[in-house]
Amino acid sequence: MIRKSALLLSAVTFLGTPAFSADADLTIFDWAGFEVDGLFTDYVAKHGQKPTFALFGDDDEAFQKVVSGFRVDGVHPCSQMVSKYRDAGLIEPWDTSKIPAFNDIYPEMLDSEIFKDDKGVWFLPSYWGVTAVAYNTETVPAEDVASLQVFVNPKYQGRISLPDSSDDVWSLAYLATGVTDWTNVTEEQYQAAADWLRKAHENVYHYWADPADQIQQMAAGAVSISWSWNDGVALLQAENFPVGFQREAKEGSATFTCGFVNMKDGPGSEEKLYDFVNSWIRADAAQPLLDEMGYGHSNQKGMESIDQATLLKAGLQEISAPTLAQVPNDPKLRERQLAEFEKIKAGF
Repeated sequence: MIRKSALLLSAVTFLGTPAFSADADLTIFDWAGFEVDGLFTDYVAKHGQKPTFALFGDDDEAFQKVVSGFRVDGVHPCSQMVSKYRDAGLIEPWDTSKIPAFNDIYPEMLDSEIFKDDKGVWFLPSYWGVTAVAYNTETVPAEDVASLQVFVNPKYQGRISLPDSSDDVWSLAYLATGVTDWTNVTEEQYQAAADWLRKAHENVYHYWADPADQIQQMAAGAVSISWSWNDGVALLQAENFPVGFQREAKEGSATFTCGFVNMKDGPGSEEKLYDFVNSWIRADAAQPLLDEMGYGHSNQKGMESIDQATLLKAGLQEISAPTLAQVPNDPKLRERQLAEFEKIKAGF
Protein backbone atom coordinates (compact mmCIF):
# COMPACT_ATOMS: atom_id res chain seq x y z
CA MET A 1 0.00 0.00 0.00
CA ILE A 2 2.96 2.33 0.43
CA ARG A 3 3.63 2.14 -3.30
CA LYS A 4 1.03 4.71 -4.30
CA SER A 5 2.33 7.46 -2.03
CA ALA A 6 5.91 6.57 -2.94
CA LEU A 7 5.00 7.02 -6.59
CA LEU A 8 3.48 10.41 -5.87
CA LEU A 9 6.42 11.54 -3.76
CA SER A 10 8.91 10.58 -6.45
CA ALA A 11 6.86 12.30 -9.13
CA VAL A 12 6.65 15.55 -7.23
CA THR A 13 10.43 15.75 -7.13
CA PHE A 14 10.39 16.46 -10.85
CA LEU A 15 7.57 19.00 -11.09
CA GLY A 16 7.65 21.04 -14.27
CA THR A 17 10.30 18.90 -15.96
CA PRO A 18 10.14 15.69 -18.02
CA ALA A 19 9.82 13.23 -15.15
CA PHE A 20 9.36 10.04 -17.13
CA SER A 21 11.09 10.07 -20.51
CA ALA A 22 9.50 7.39 -22.64
CA ASP A 23 7.89 7.90 -26.04
CA ALA A 24 9.73 10.88 -27.51
CA ASP A 25 6.92 11.41 -30.05
CA LEU A 26 4.42 12.49 -27.39
CA THR A 27 4.82 14.79 -24.38
CA ILE A 28 1.95 15.26 -21.94
CA PHE A 29 1.99 18.02 -19.30
CA ASP A 30 0.05 16.49 -16.43
CA TRP A 31 -0.70 16.58 -12.72
CA ALA A 32 1.81 14.73 -10.57
CA GLY A 33 0.56 11.25 -9.73
CA PHE A 34 -1.51 10.54 -12.84
CA GLU A 35 1.04 8.19 -14.40
CA VAL A 36 -1.32 5.32 -13.57
CA ASP A 37 -0.69 2.19 -15.65
CA GLY A 38 -4.36 1.30 -16.13
CA LEU A 39 -5.08 4.60 -17.85
CA PHE A 40 -2.67 3.91 -20.71
CA THR A 41 -3.23 0.22 -21.35
CA ASP A 42 -4.27 0.68 -24.97
CA TYR A 43 -1.57 3.25 -25.69
CA VAL A 44 1.21 1.02 -24.34
CA ALA A 45 -0.20 -2.01 -26.15
CA LYS A 46 -0.01 -0.12 -29.44
CA HIS A 47 3.23 1.82 -28.98
CA GLY A 48 5.18 -0.28 -26.49
CA GLN A 49 5.76 2.49 -23.95
CA LYS A 50 4.10 5.38 -22.15
CA PRO A 51 4.32 8.96 -23.38
CA THR A 52 6.90 11.31 -21.92
CA PHE A 53 5.34 13.14 -18.98
CA ALA A 54 6.17 16.57 -17.67
CA LEU A 55 4.50 17.20 -14.32
CA PHE A 56 2.97 20.17 -12.55
CA GLY A 57 1.29 20.72 -9.20
CA ASP A 58 -0.79 23.82 -9.89
CA ASP A 59 -2.97 24.98 -12.80
CA ASP A 60 -1.61 28.54 -12.86
CA GLU A 61 1.97 27.25 -12.78
CA ALA A 62 1.27 25.00 -15.76
CA PHE A 63 -0.30 27.79 -17.79
CA GLN A 64 2.56 30.19 -17.10
CA LYS A 65 5.05 27.60 -18.26
CA VAL A 66 3.35 26.86 -21.60
CA VAL A 67 2.55 30.52 -22.30
CA SER A 68 6.26 31.20 -21.79
CA GLY A 69 7.17 28.74 -24.53
CA PHE A 70 7.32 25.27 -22.94
CA ARG A 71 6.30 23.00 -25.83
CA VAL A 72 4.14 19.94 -25.22
CA ASP A 73 1.43 18.10 -27.13
CA GLY A 74 -1.36 17.96 -24.56
CA VAL A 75 -2.06 19.59 -21.19
CA HIS A 76 -4.41 18.38 -18.43
CA PRO A 77 -5.90 21.53 -16.82
CA CYS A 78 -9.08 21.87 -14.83
CA SER A 79 -12.11 23.48 -16.41
CA GLN A 80 -11.73 27.02 -15.04
CA MET A 81 -8.42 27.36 -16.94
CA VAL A 82 -9.68 26.49 -20.43
CA SER A 83 -10.63 30.07 -21.33
CA LYS A 84 -7.07 31.20 -20.58
CA TYR A 85 -5.63 28.63 -22.99
CA ARG A 86 -8.17 29.62 -25.66
CA ASP A 87 -7.72 33.36 -25.21
CA ALA A 88 -3.94 32.98 -25.45
CA GLY A 89 -4.28 31.09 -28.74
CA LEU A 90 -2.44 28.06 -27.34
CA ILE A 91 -4.93 25.33 -28.22
CA GLU A 92 -6.98 23.97 -31.10
CA PRO A 93 -10.27 22.02 -31.11
CA TRP A 94 -10.37 18.27 -30.79
CA ASP A 95 -11.55 16.22 -33.77
CA THR A 96 -14.23 14.21 -31.99
CA SER A 97 -14.59 11.86 -34.97
CA LYS A 98 -11.24 10.43 -33.82
CA ILE A 99 -12.50 9.83 -30.26
CA PRO A 100 -14.80 6.76 -30.22
CA ALA A 101 -15.86 7.19 -26.58
CA PHE A 102 -16.65 10.91 -26.90
CA ASN A 103 -20.41 10.35 -26.73
CA ASP A 104 -19.97 8.40 -23.47
CA ILE A 105 -18.69 11.51 -21.65
CA TYR A 106 -21.21 12.97 -19.18
CA PRO A 107 -22.99 15.66 -21.26
CA GLU A 108 -23.04 18.15 -18.36
CA MET A 109 -19.24 18.17 -18.36
CA LEU A 110 -19.32 19.91 -21.74
CA ASP A 111 -22.16 22.30 -20.92
CA SER A 112 -20.30 25.55 -21.59
CA GLU A 113 -19.57 27.67 -24.65
CA ILE A 114 -15.99 27.79 -23.40
CA PHE A 115 -15.70 24.03 -23.85
CA LYS A 116 -17.76 23.57 -27.01
CA ASP A 117 -18.87 26.07 -29.67
CA ASP A 118 -19.40 26.31 -33.41
CA LYS A 119 -15.65 25.98 -33.95
CA GLY A 120 -15.49 22.64 -32.16
CA VAL A 121 -14.71 20.99 -28.82
CA TRP A 122 -11.88 22.72 -26.96
CA PHE A 123 -11.88 20.66 -23.75
CA LEU A 124 -11.98 16.88 -23.40
CA PRO A 125 -13.17 16.07 -19.85
CA SER A 126 -11.25 13.23 -18.25
CA TYR A 127 -12.13 13.12 -14.56
CA TRP A 128 -14.00 14.84 -11.78
CA GLY A 129 -13.50 15.17 -8.07
CA VAL A 130 -14.52 16.98 -4.94
CA THR A 131 -12.81 19.26 -2.46
CA ALA A 132 -14.04 18.71 1.07
CA VAL A 133 -12.94 18.29 4.69
CA ALA A 134 -10.40 15.53 5.36
CA TYR A 135 -9.86 14.93 9.06
CA ASN A 136 -8.21 12.59 11.53
CA THR A 137 -11.10 10.62 12.98
CA GLU A 138 -9.11 9.78 16.11
CA THR A 139 -8.42 13.40 17.09
CA VAL A 140 -11.35 15.32 15.56
CA PRO A 141 -14.95 14.57 16.60
CA ALA A 142 -17.38 14.25 13.67
CA GLU A 143 -19.54 17.05 15.08
CA ASP A 144 -16.62 19.49 14.75
CA VAL A 145 -16.52 19.03 10.97
CA ALA A 146 -20.29 19.37 10.55
CA SER A 147 -19.57 22.98 9.57
CA LEU A 148 -16.84 24.60 7.49
CA GLN A 149 -16.40 27.03 10.37
CA VAL A 150 -14.05 24.40 11.80
CA PHE A 151 -11.35 26.09 9.72
CA VAL A 152 -11.69 29.27 11.81
CA ASN A 153 -12.25 27.47 15.12
CA PRO A 154 -9.49 28.53 17.61
CA LYS A 155 -9.52 24.96 18.95
CA TYR A 156 -7.66 23.89 15.80
CA GLN A 157 -5.18 26.74 15.54
CA GLY A 158 -1.95 25.39 14.05
CA ARG A 159 -3.58 22.07 13.12
CA ILE A 160 -5.13 23.10 9.78
CA SER A 161 -3.81 22.74 6.25
CA LEU A 162 -5.17 24.30 3.07
CA PRO A 163 -4.21 23.82 -0.59
CA ASP A 164 -1.71 26.30 -1.98
CA SER A 165 -4.24 26.86 -4.76
CA SER A 166 -6.23 30.02 -5.19
CA ASP A 167 -9.24 28.32 -6.80
CA ASP A 168 -9.52 25.76 -4.01
CA VAL A 169 -9.17 28.11 -1.06
CA TRP A 170 -11.64 30.55 -2.58
CA SER A 171 -14.15 27.73 -3.14
CA LEU A 172 -13.87 27.07 0.61
CA ALA A 173 -14.18 30.74 1.54
CA TYR A 174 -17.22 31.30 -0.68
CA LEU A 175 -18.97 28.20 0.66
CA ALA A 176 -18.20 29.16 4.24
CA THR A 177 -19.79 32.57 3.67
CA GLY A 178 -22.90 31.27 1.92
CA VAL A 179 -21.96 31.44 -1.78
CA THR A 180 -22.47 28.38 -3.99
CA ASP A 181 -22.14 30.03 -7.42
CA TRP A 182 -18.88 31.81 -8.12
CA THR A 183 -19.94 32.90 -11.61
CA ASN A 184 -22.02 35.73 -10.14
CA VAL A 185 -20.16 37.10 -7.11
CA THR A 186 -20.98 40.55 -5.74
CA GLU A 187 -18.39 42.86 -4.23
CA GLU A 188 -19.92 42.30 -0.80
CA GLN A 189 -19.65 38.51 -1.20
CA TYR A 190 -16.05 38.80 -2.37
CA GLN A 191 -15.08 40.91 0.63
CA ALA A 192 -16.86 38.58 3.06
CA ALA A 193 -14.99 35.59 1.61
CA ALA A 194 -11.66 37.44 1.76
CA ASP A 195 -12.26 38.39 5.41
CA TRP A 196 -13.13 34.78 6.25
CA LEU A 197 -10.03 33.51 4.49
CA ARG A 198 -7.87 35.84 6.56
CA LYS A 199 -9.38 34.37 9.72
CA ALA A 200 -8.72 30.85 8.44
CA HIS A 201 -5.11 31.80 7.66
CA GLU A 202 -4.56 32.43 11.38
CA ASN A 203 -5.21 28.71 12.01
CA VAL A 204 -3.13 27.36 9.12
CA TYR A 205 -0.09 25.29 9.96
CA HIS A 206 0.70 24.48 6.35
CA TYR A 207 -0.36 25.25 2.75
CA TRP A 208 0.12 22.02 0.82
CA ALA A 209 1.39 22.08 -2.75
CA ASP A 210 0.33 18.54 -3.69
CA PRO A 211 -1.35 15.52 -2.07
CA ALA A 212 2.00 13.96 -1.12
CA ASP A 213 2.82 17.09 0.82
CA GLN A 214 -0.63 17.08 2.42
CA ILE A 215 -0.57 13.45 3.56
CA GLN A 216 2.91 13.75 5.01
CA GLN A 217 1.67 16.46 7.37
CA MET A 218 -1.46 14.52 8.32
CA ALA A 219 0.32 11.19 8.75
CA ALA A 220 2.95 12.85 10.96
CA GLY A 221 0.20 14.23 13.21
CA ALA A 222 1.06 17.87 12.55
CA VAL A 223 -2.26 18.48 10.79
CA SER A 224 -5.67 17.24 11.92
CA ILE A 225 -7.96 18.91 9.34
CA SER A 226 -7.39 19.71 5.69
CA TRP A 227 -9.37 21.06 2.75
CA SER A 228 -8.66 18.10 0.51
CA TRP A 229 -9.01 16.56 -2.92
CA ASN A 230 -9.99 12.91 -3.33
CA ASP A 231 -6.49 11.63 -3.98
CA GLY A 232 -5.07 12.79 -0.66
CA VAL A 233 -7.84 10.89 1.11
CA ALA A 234 -7.35 7.82 -1.11
CA LEU A 235 -3.63 7.73 -0.31
CA LEU A 236 -4.29 7.97 3.43
CA GLN A 237 -6.96 5.25 3.22
CA ALA A 238 -4.48 3.02 1.37
CA GLU A 239 -2.10 3.31 4.34
CA ASN A 240 -4.90 2.60 6.85
CA PHE A 241 -4.70 6.10 8.28
CA PRO A 242 -7.85 7.05 10.27
CA VAL A 243 -9.14 9.62 7.79
CA GLY A 244 -12.69 10.87 7.32
CA PHE A 245 -13.95 12.81 4.31
CA GLN A 246 -16.79 15.19 5.16
CA ARG A 247 -18.62 16.32 2.01
CA GLU A 248 -21.82 17.21 3.81
CA ALA A 249 -20.78 20.04 6.08
CA LYS A 250 -23.85 22.25 6.35
CA GLU A 251 -22.30 24.87 4.04
CA GLY A 252 -21.36 22.21 1.48
CA SER A 253 -18.31 21.17 -0.54
CA ALA A 254 -16.83 21.90 -3.97
CA THR A 255 -16.60 19.89 -7.17
CA PHE A 256 -14.25 20.23 -10.11
CA THR A 257 -13.72 18.75 -13.57
CA CYS A 258 -10.39 18.42 -15.36
CA GLY A 259 -9.56 17.32 -18.88
CA PHE A 260 -7.23 17.58 -21.83
CA VAL A 261 -6.54 20.45 -24.22
CA ASN A 262 -4.86 19.95 -27.59
CA MET A 263 -1.86 22.26 -27.89
CA LYS A 264 -1.57 24.03 -31.21
CA ASP A 265 1.53 23.00 -33.18
CA GLY A 266 2.67 20.49 -30.58
CA PRO A 267 6.16 19.08 -31.18
CA GLY A 268 5.09 15.43 -31.22
CA SER A 269 2.68 13.13 -33.03
CA GLU A 270 -0.95 14.20 -33.31
CA GLU A 271 -1.91 10.58 -34.03
CA LYS A 272 -0.30 9.45 -30.79
CA LEU A 273 -2.04 12.25 -28.87
CA TYR A 274 -5.40 10.85 -29.98
CA ASP A 275 -4.27 7.33 -29.06
CA PHE A 276 -3.37 8.67 -25.62
CA VAL A 277 -6.68 10.42 -24.90
CA ASN A 278 -8.64 7.49 -26.30
CA SER A 279 -6.87 5.18 -23.87
CA TRP A 280 -7.59 7.61 -21.02
CA ILE A 281 -11.32 8.06 -21.59
CA ARG A 282 -12.27 4.47 -22.45
CA ALA A 283 -14.87 3.00 -20.08
CA ASP A 284 -12.59 0.43 -18.44
CA ALA A 285 -10.14 3.14 -17.37
CA ALA A 286 -12.67 4.27 -14.73
CA GLN A 287 -11.83 1.51 -12.25
CA PRO A 288 -8.02 1.99 -12.17
CA LEU A 289 -8.48 5.76 -11.90
CA LEU A 290 -10.73 5.32 -8.88
CA ASP A 291 -8.54 2.61 -7.35
CA GLU A 292 -5.30 4.56 -7.63
CA MET A 293 -6.42 8.20 -7.33
CA GLY A 294 -9.91 8.20 -5.85
CA TYR A 295 -11.39 10.26 -8.68
CA GLY A 296 -14.51 9.84 -10.78
CA HIS A 297 -14.10 9.26 -14.52
CA SER A 298 -15.70 11.32 -17.26
CA ASN A 299 -16.92 8.18 -19.02
CA GLN A 300 -20.48 7.63 -17.81
CA LYS A 301 -20.57 3.96 -18.81
CA GLY A 302 -17.35 3.36 -16.91
CA MET A 303 -18.70 4.99 -13.75
CA GLU A 304 -21.98 3.06 -13.96
CA SER A 305 -19.98 -0.17 -13.70
CA ILE A 306 -18.62 0.78 -10.23
CA ASP A 307 -20.56 -0.27 -7.14
CA GLN A 308 -22.02 2.28 -4.70
CA ALA A 309 -19.93 1.13 -1.74
CA THR A 310 -16.75 1.96 -3.65
CA LEU A 311 -18.11 5.36 -4.64
CA LEU A 312 -19.07 6.10 -1.04
CA LYS A 313 -15.59 5.26 0.24
CA ALA A 314 -14.10 7.63 -2.33
CA GLY A 315 -16.55 10.41 -1.44
CA LEU A 316 -18.18 10.37 -4.88
CA GLN A 317 -21.71 9.57 -3.76
CA GLU A 318 -24.69 11.85 -4.27
CA ILE A 319 -25.09 14.31 -1.41
CA SER A 320 -27.85 16.59 -0.13
CA ALA A 321 -25.56 19.41 1.06
CA PRO A 322 -24.86 22.50 -1.12
CA THR A 323 -22.20 22.26 -3.83
CA LEU A 324 -20.02 24.90 -5.42
CA ALA A 325 -19.02 23.78 -8.90
CA GLN A 326 -15.60 25.12 -9.90
CA VAL A 327 -16.74 25.93 -13.42
CA PRO A 328 -15.20 28.69 -15.55
CA ASN A 329 -15.75 32.10 -13.99
CA ASP A 330 -14.72 35.67 -14.74
CA PRO A 331 -10.97 35.65 -15.57
CA LYS A 332 -10.61 39.09 -13.94
CA LEU A 333 -12.13 37.72 -10.74
CA ARG A 334 -9.74 34.76 -10.81
CA GLU A 335 -6.76 37.09 -11.15
CA ARG A 336 -8.06 39.24 -8.30
CA GLN A 337 -8.55 36.18 -6.11
CA LEU A 338 -5.05 34.95 -6.92
CA ALA A 339 -3.48 38.29 -5.98
CA GLU A 340 -5.51 38.49 -2.76
CA PHE A 341 -4.57 34.95 -1.79
CA GLU A 342 -0.89 35.79 -2.13
CA LYS A 343 -1.40 38.80 0.18
CA ILE A 344 -3.24 36.68 2.72
CA LYS A 345 -0.49 34.04 2.79
CA ALA A 346 2.04 36.81 3.35
CA GLY A 347 0.09 38.01 6.36
CA PHE A 348 -1.55 41.09 4.85
